Amino acid sequence: MSASAPVLRDVVVAGAGPVGATLALALCQQDLDVVALDARAEGGIARGDRALALSHGARLILERVGVWSAVAAAPGAVTPIQAIDVSQAGGFGRARIDAQEHGVPALGYVVAYRALQAALDQALRASGMDVRFGATVTRVASTGTHARVVVAEEDAPIDARLAVAADGAGSLVDGIARERRDYRQVAIVAKVTTDRPHEGLAYERFTPQGPIALLPEHGRYGLVWTHAAADAQATLDLPDAEFLALLTRAFGSRAGAFQSVSERRSFPLVLEYAQRTAIPHVVAIGNAAQALHPIAGQGLNLGLRDAFELSRVIADTPRGALGDAAMLRRYAQARAADRRVGIAFTNGLVHLFGGASLRWPRGIGLAVLDALPPLKRAFTHTMLHGWR
Repeated sequence: MSASAPVLRDVVVAGAGPVGATLALALCQQDLDVVALDARAEGGIARGDRALALSHGARLILERVGVWSAVAAAPGAVTPIQAIDVSQAGGFGRARIDAQEHGVPALGYVVAYRALQAALDQALRASGMDVRFGATVTRVASTGTHARVVVAEEDAPIDARLAVAADGAGSLVDGIARERRDYRQVAIVAKVTTDRPHEGLAYERFTPQGPIALLPEHGRYGLVWTHAAADAQATLDLPDAEFLALLTRAFGSRAGAFQSVSERRSFPLVLEYAQRTAIPHVVAIGNAAQALHPIAGQGLNLGLRDAFELSRVIADTPRGALGDAAMLRRYAQARAADRRVGIAFTNGLVHLFGGASLRWPRGIGLAVLDALPPLKRAFTHTMLHGWR
């Protein structure tokens, strides 16, 4: 007697962080049997609260899946970025990008991760779909005819027409290899205050040691300070006054005088990406497909566009064809240019703005960007919406 055919779910989403949850919510608007899995306990967050930089385009995606209003209603959770000041230390060249010039309410938003995840979790619970917290995915594989997702806490794997890896690591997917480039840098992140209000102005300051970003966040700034890996721990260990003095020497006084620092931590900076993001009946999105340097704040925004585009392709695919070669090819083609530009753009900025020897090219580039409105519009459109 032949073995019985597996019971197939339509779509299994492995990872219900911001990218995976956005996809699941977009799919619940369709007539599909969807399972969303996440290793977190219900109501928990994965890696502590942190500030997320979301583009205007990302806001539009979150509005479409019905969670933006809940995020914006959380006290202190959303700070609009009205303008971005880009400059370099010790050299000429400056560019300023204003939301008003580009006809949008804000260039982007600094959003508390806890508030965003809470709104997504609430929407998932209200959707009625099969959402399983405390479900640790240990393997995602293709059998050739369907996907198989192994969950540590469950006795039997989950079989599906399509499995989507959105776990942020991508290492659990058989057959999708990731390339890794270590920048040998560490990002120190912290909360800092200055002696004047930020008024929605973000800063990107390029220094010989690496870029420094200040993101307006409620009544303070979120700091992202790039260091050589060998120097980061010494900076982290400094007393507050010495830390702020060193930051002032590196950044200058463009944002005012630094007054306090809190919540210091660090993480290594690497580029990881999959050359191909799909195998039969399995696709990787978000950080499972590409994890970017934070220099341009594009990683999560790129992932949300992955989720939204995949939901559109799924909507146009008959149930029996989910995960087949034609469907995955349509998705890969739809995302190819945006992924390629996003990865190249971020990696290029790291090298162009990463050393003292490039001070003159940096200055010329910033001056040209600020002086040519068509170039600035194209640059800003890509930052807001991705490459289309």
